Amino acid sequence: MTMADLARLAGVSKITVSRALADSPLVNPQTRGRIQELAREHGYKLNVSARNLRLRRSHTVAVIVEMKPTSDRTMLDPYPLTLLGGISQELTAAGYSVLLTTRQGASAAAVQAADGLILLGQGARQDAVRRFDKLGLPMVVWGAQGGSDAHVVIGSDNRLGGALVAGHFIRLGRRLPVFVGNPSHPEIYERLSGFVDALAEHGVKPLLIRRDEFTLASGTDAVHSLAARKVPFDALFACNDLLAMGAIRALQGLGREVPGDVAVVGYDDMPLAASFLPPLSSVHQDWQEGGVRLARKMLALIRGEPARSEMLPVSLVVRST
Repeated sequence: MTMADLARLAGVSKITVSRALADSPLVNPQTRGRIQELAREHGYKLNVSARNLRLRRSHTVAVIVEMKPTSDRTMLDPYPLTLLGGISQELTAAGYSVLLTTRQGASAAAVQAADGLILLGQGARQDAVRRFDKLGLPMVVWGAQGGSDAHVVIGSDNRLGGALVAGHFIRLGRRLPVFVGNPSHPEIYERLSGFVDALAEHGVKPLLIRRDEFTLASGTDAVHSLAARKVPFDALFACNDLLAMGAIRALQGLGREVPGDVAVVGYDDMPLAASFLPPLSSVHQDWQEGGVRLARKMLALIRGEPARSEMLPVSLVVRST
């Protein structure tokens, strides 16, 4: 029996049979169940390899995490794990497999044979975007929209996040703020820009402390460098929560009170932020929804449908720092 025979028996098209046998949610459950039952009765099995060869599709989407995992910043952290959860939820429901790798493993043949590519992180000066664009695959990127006009980008409103932190510091009466991070990354640049512009409206100019690593140790080092140079500051905005937590530990070690002497705000609102002592104030972004949007845009590109970039809202969660 061929797929065409099975389609005639079921009174549907061949593409509907193909989707039903792949358990695709594009076919309603009743029709899907009826087609699968007919296939069992007549001993028909979908030859996935033959279908993929015929369609020149692997039904696989490669997900590349741009970050380099370290002992301080692992793949088990909410970024990228929560993003991956949203991506997997959508792609597996649509009958696609997810191939996960890091930047270092992205040269594998399986990645190059994928139907599309989701890139988590644009890299410093967008070097990751340029590198993987050479694969010639449909690509969706998690990052800052202003950094990749040529690609579909899903990201949070980083500029708004920076502005929210600036407004918080102004309301606290802080006039000597510091920003810790590496603005070579488009997302971090947007956070810094929003922070700087909002502070400028009140005649305040922040100090930038560049740090390439987004880790606890890097945050600690940033504060120690300020102390060694005897730089006065009364507020610190870190571009991620781990940097902020490291900064707080260093401030406590130096005998400075948080937030009495120095107010501290992080970015990402990872679960550890709420249980940290003292509980960390942070900018919240919805990674789960971000992962879902990334996958939906990827599926649209694979089907040849139009897809546009989107920016998700953020909010400032004020706790004890």
